[in-house]
Amino acid sequence: MRTPLCDALGLEFPIIGFSHCRDVVAAVSRNGGLGVLGAGGLDADELHQELTQLDAESHGRPYGVDLVIPAKTLGDDPELLAAQIPQEHRAFVDGLYERFAIPRPPDPRSAKEAWRVRGRRRASEQVDVALAHRPALVACALGPPPSFVVDAAHERGVLVAGLVGAPEHVPYQLAAGTDVLIAQGTEAGGHTGEITTLVLVPQVVDAAAGTPVAAAGGIGDGRQLAAVLALGAQAGWIGSLWLTTVESDLHPAVKDKLLAATSRDTVRSRCRTGKPVRQLRTPWVDAWEEPGAPAPLPTPLQQMLVRPQLEMIARYGVSEPAGSAVGQIVGILREWTSARTVFSEVVQGALDAIDQVKGLIAP
Repeated sequence: MRTPLCDALGLEFPIIGFSHCRDVVAAVSRNGGLGVLGAGGLDADELHQELTQLDAESHGRPYGVDLVIPAKTLGDDPELLAAQIPQEHRAFVDGLYERFAIPRPPDPRSAKEAWRVRGRRRASEQVDVALAHRPALVACALGPPPSFVVDAAHERGVLVAGLVGAPEHVPYQLAAGTDVLIAQGTEAGGHTGEITTLVLVPQVVDAAAGTPVAAAGGIGDGRQLAAVLALGAQAGWIGSLWLTTVESDLHPAVKDKLLAATSRDTVRSRCRTGKPVRQLRTPWVDAWEEPGAPAPLPTPLQQMLVRPQLEMIARYGVSEPAGSAVGQIVGILREWTSARTVFSEVVQGALDAIDQVKGLIAP
């Protein structure tokens, strides 16, 4: 299975594996795909450390970096942004600490630092660090990539990818100079729109006018990879499938929750970042939908408000509110396994599905 995008990125297989865990990213790249590190929550120094390790662990194979650079921002100053968070919301989150017995951050200043505002100034630092490590691809979520990203990447021969959740997003991405479009259906985990992958991908392929498209959302095995290739995508962008691998750094309590979940146990909610995020439904998520709960704030205020709490939940494995961004393919996750095994099964499953379809053609 080779596509023009595979050739452009130096891949053996049309599989792009997204993860916030460096070990998963390295495993995907070593096995012939493109591992992509989700770096939105890392500052410049942390990103440099992660990519230095990834350079060693990927054994010379290509990898990518995904940066969350919002098209619109309320500003970069944490103090000014924090002043915009209503007391009602602070009191509600304080109540969640008590309700779910969540440990408090040990130092109030550490909570402020953990907000990690995703403004343009910080994004510029991330881009400089990422490109210094010569990734094969830099991906930008939350709108078309800024010109400073595209220009800097192209100067170094690095491709730029942009996420689209609707066909009308395509012209803006192309005008920005995006090299690869990621058509992400509503089934996907994380920030996602409302159109299903099966409907979205052909429309994006048609609108892309030759620009390669990777399909994201609802790819949990080889049959689904074969399906999006049949729709015109040149690769599958796969994220949730790696969450229950042994390489994943998710807390074991969260992995167990994912393995027990069905495809109906995810929900799109703004409670995590202020934008719609598909995630595992948990009592913490449900609390934001209860009568009397305040409406989630716009990004980045909501993220600033809840991120310290989510980090404490993840750090200590507080089981009741613990969760994760995850797509609807969570319903097929049934065991802990290695990223290599997952990768091999997807490849073989896609080849088998293609052969099955060929067998339907009358001689």
